[in-house]
Amino acid sequence: MQPDSPSTAITVSKPSFKEAFFFWLKLGFISFGGPAGQIGIMHAFIVDQKKWVSDSRFLHALNYCMLLPGPEAQQLATYIGWLLHGVRGGLTAGILFVLPSVFILLALSVVYVTYGSIPWVAALFYGLKPAVVAIVALALLKIGKKALVSWLHYVLALLSFIFIFFLDIPFPLIILGAMVVAFLMLKVFPGALQRRGHEEYKAADESGYYINTSTVLPDTVFSWKRVGRQLAMAALLWLAPFLLFYLLLQDSSFWNHLSLFFTKAALVTFGGAYAVLPYVAQVAVEKLNWLSSHQMIDGLALGETTPGPLIMVLAFVGFMAGYNHFAGSLLMGSLGLLVTTYYTFLPCFLFILVGAPLVERTQSNAGIKAVLSFVTAAVVGVILNLTVYFGQAVVLREGGGITGVDYFSLGWIIVSILAMYRFKIGMIPWIAVSAAAGLAMYLLGYFQP
Repeated sequence: MQPDSPSTAITVSKPSFKEAFFFWLKLGFISFGGPAGQIGIMHAFIVDQKKWVSDSRFLHALNYCMLLPGPEAQQLATYIGWLLHGVRGGLTAGILFVLPSVFILLALSVVYVTYGSIPWVAALFYGLKPAVVAIVALALLKIGKKALVSWLHYVLALLSFIFIFFLDIPFPLIILGAMVVAFLMLKVFPGALQRRGHEEYKAADESGYYINTSTVLPDTVFSWKRVGRQLAMAALLWLAPFLLFYLLLQDSSFWNHLSLFFTKAALVTFGGAYAVLPYVAQVAVEKLNWLSSHQMIDGLALGETTPGPLIMVLAFVGFMAGYNHFAGSLLMGSLGLLVTTYYTFLPCFLFILVGAPLVERTQSNAGIKAVLSFVTAAVVGVILNLTVYFGQAVVLREGGGITGVDYFSLGWIIVSILAMYRFKIGMIPWIAVSAAAGLAMYLLGYFQP
């Protein structure tokens, strides 16, 4: 089929806000499968089916979102919503992307702390835990293939693992160190940071799209005055809850600490949820005792079964922090989840609404990409640490065997990797299979809570 010439191409009108609203709402409920699946759904509907945004503009937005800390799929939805309907479109798309998962995870968290001690429920999580370790290991493999493109990247990933696993160096310092090394390399040996195999996007006829390479939208023009207003509003939104904590809640210092911690976590989430989880575990589990390592793994299992970005697992940590700190209060646990969600995603909206107009004026900066490729390499080492951390918690169990090894968990990790990597079984179906396997071990008498 011959493509339409510019003179015969169909003109696509601007989608109504109502039409876009219902798409973002639907996306919030069906966005399973991690960022790849979520981005795929958006591309199929927005680019291929509706032709709201051309492929080049979609990829340009995606490239920017992938350079940012935070969940790239949620930020991409915010970016596209902003392109279509300005600030209200960006806020609507970004909020609806996570809102269903907030309430689903809240309900699951309440069920978890209320019924998690029941033997058959504990057995379900017994089967889920090794599957989660396998999912993290496969994420490590997938990210490593893309991120480790030179010997420098391999060295940085190894050093990152050594620093966080053996020396207990905080994750933010590792990210900062990777940036410093990359900037120095750009000055001394810039050729070492060049990515191989990169091909520039070839221009194509995009006249059949509402927003294409030649489209200039009035709301996307960069303005320092607008940036100032947005930064002031973001500062107000960040500070306002602290006043409410002081006026309305007991132990406001706990809520202040919770808010500051998850703000910091949001700002260093380069590489997605798997990258920041070791940092959260390092602080929330080992230092603050907000939850146990096994509860952390259970939270990741719950996060994998809900739609929306996996970073929502941080909301479970916030729930457990409030629940445990206030002696088993479901109300305080729920508030902890909502506060964590608020401070986890607030920076995401700031990055898009402030930065996107500037990105619309510029092409990709090779230097910035090179620096952030070093950050991503460091993230690989951090995810390796997460894999080992979770693996130890699941496999090395007291009473799990003669040497303290839980042989079912070790074997199920291997079986899960083969099932999802070699035989391409979907993550959600395999989670169901794993839960059933845990229940079977309980019925056979192998597992006793």
